[in-house]
Amino acid sequence: MTGGVEVLVADSPGYESARRSQMARFDDVRPYAVVRCREPEHVAHALAFAQQEGLHVALRSGGHCFAGRSSTTGVVIDVSAMNEASVSEDTITVGAGARLADVYDALAAHDCTIAAGCGPTVGIAGLTLGGGLGILGRLHGLTADQLLAARVVLADGRIVDCDEQRHGDLFWALRGAGGGQFAAVTHLVLRTLPVPPATAFHLVWPWTVGAAVLAAWQAWAPDAPDRISASLVVRATANVPPSLAVFGVVLDQEPAAHAALDEFVADVGVAPTKENYEPGLYREIKRYLAEYDVWSGERRSVQRESGHSYSKSEFFRHELPAEVSAELLAHLADRRGQREARVLDFTPWAGAYNRVPADATAFAHRGERFLLKHEAVVDPAASEAERQAARDWLSRSWELVHPSGSGGVYPNFPDPELRESARAYHGANLDRLTQVKATYDPESVFRFDQSIQPVPRLEAEDFAAEARSRGVSLG
Repeated sequence: MTGGVEVLVADSPGYESARRSQMARFDDVRPYAVVRCREPEHVAHALAFAQQEGLHVALRSGGHCFAGRSSTTGVVIDVSAMNEASVSEDTITVGAGARLADVYDALAAHDCTIAAGCGPTVGIAGLTLGGGLGILGRLHGLTADQLLAARVVLADGRIVDCDEQRHGDLFWALRGAGGGQFAAVTHLVLRTLPVPPATAFHLVWPWTVGAAVLAAWQAWAPDAPDRISASLVVRATANVPPSLAVFGVVLDQEPAAHAALDEFVADVGVAPTKENYEPGLYREIKRYLAEYDVWSGERRSVQRESGHSYSKSEFFRHELPAEVSAELLAHLADRRGQREARVLDFTPWAGAYNRVPADATAFAHRGERFLLKHEAVVDPAASEAERQAARDWLSRSWELVHPSGSGGVYPNFPDPELRESARAYHGANLDRLTQVKATYDPESVFRFDQSIQPVPRLEAEDFAAEARSRGVSLG
């Protein structure tokens, strides 16, 4: 390849560190080459090389994909060097390799922010293209809802800018379904927001009142004012009794945060055993949430994930029946492995997330109440039997609540074992997405195991008509 592209192959210095993603579970994947790109033209060169050699392509910005989609035995196109960020009036333009820490540092200098997550090493591109939840989400919507324009490299090597007026169908698809399956995004333009006052909070309850905490959280958190973002995490390890932590942010001063949480604590009926409130500048609150260990109550350094993580998730439009909640919690505590941690992570939805029509962007999950992610984290030294036991717990945990779920799955929490995955990720927007795929990537250059398949418009319409004639619902 030419054009100043840095190519690392197996014998190259730095290859071993460059090939690894942020997820230790995929450390065994050895790419044919890792191509480090600094310009859109470099990405185009890398794509041409991969196609010429018949090699699969994986796009990498942050490398946090739970399904390992940023790793491949083919060519990893790594845009982490494209991490510039420029703030102008009410927008920020960022390179696709920027991590959230880079973005928030640039924004802090201009006393503004964006609606996004807290993890400092998370890539802004992957976060945005799959939706993007965060502590401002219930007030301002998804990170994808803040996307105003993008520069992309198409499968044929063309570099184009897209927004509502230019390549509108592609721009629509990028907002919620754009991660690694339509084009290689190199730059994003996002709407900025004024920095709000904020107070972080952290409350912990013992396992003995788990059912009361879960019931109170389901009734309160999704219906709370949009300025309140309160997640519930339930965690169990081998030698420590399970516990429950409710944590997040109230976009207001500390007295208002106390008042908001008092209502929830009253609903639980039992005072928390730990309680902490942290008022401060919004940027510092973000850092606090990223570094705060909700179990020890102390700050920790942000490190690369060392355990092997497996997860499943689903959205819910209604509260879980009491008997289902009880069975879910009992299963979490039952027969825990010595090298295994189990987590139930409840995220409140509603608010501004749901005020955008489901077909306005590719992100289809606009009528949900909360999101539940089940996660098992296994020590790297665990045996295959221990890993399988963790996966068995995970599958059963998901199965217990699935009949109560909406069937929708957050695209940024991919599950390689998910059946009918495309419909679960994209709902009724899937048919339009297959047509966009046929227009911009008909040969599926950008693909992974669950990626959208290209279906031309006429073929898609014929298929839909035939399905209707047979009485088959397409969702």
